[in-house]
Amino acid sequence: MANYNSFEEMVIYQLAREQSNQVWTLILTTTLGQDYKLREQINGSSGSVMDNIAEGFGRGGNKEFITFLSYSRGSCCETKAQLQRCFDRKHINESTFLELNVKAQSIIDQISKFMNYLKASERKGSKYD
Repeated sequence: MANYNSFEEMVIYQLAREQSNQVWTLILTTTLGQDYKLREQINGSSGSVMDNIAEGFGRGGNKEFITFLSYSRGSCCETKAQLQRCFDRKHINESTFLELNVKAQSIIDQISKFMNYLKASERKGSKYD
């Protein structure tokens, strides 16, 4: 799978994990922790980014991996929207919002590039070796 032995080695997974941890820190340290519905949504979507990378990798085929990367990218877009709501509701300040928004967009861009790489790859995936 693009010369990775595990999903934990992948930069996109590491970035997604970092994003999920940053969201959790917001939940623990800001008023977001008291906004139950939004807290649960952003915690779920940020976790889904890394979870779908892991699940797609585990499928062993590029086609399945691309599908799960698509889910991951969608979850990251959802996280971006929820960060906007956090800002709008004054749970986070503008600098925190901008920093996390830029990081989320970077993850989205890197997932897209990796999807394109897999689509162009002649190798179908480890389960076909």
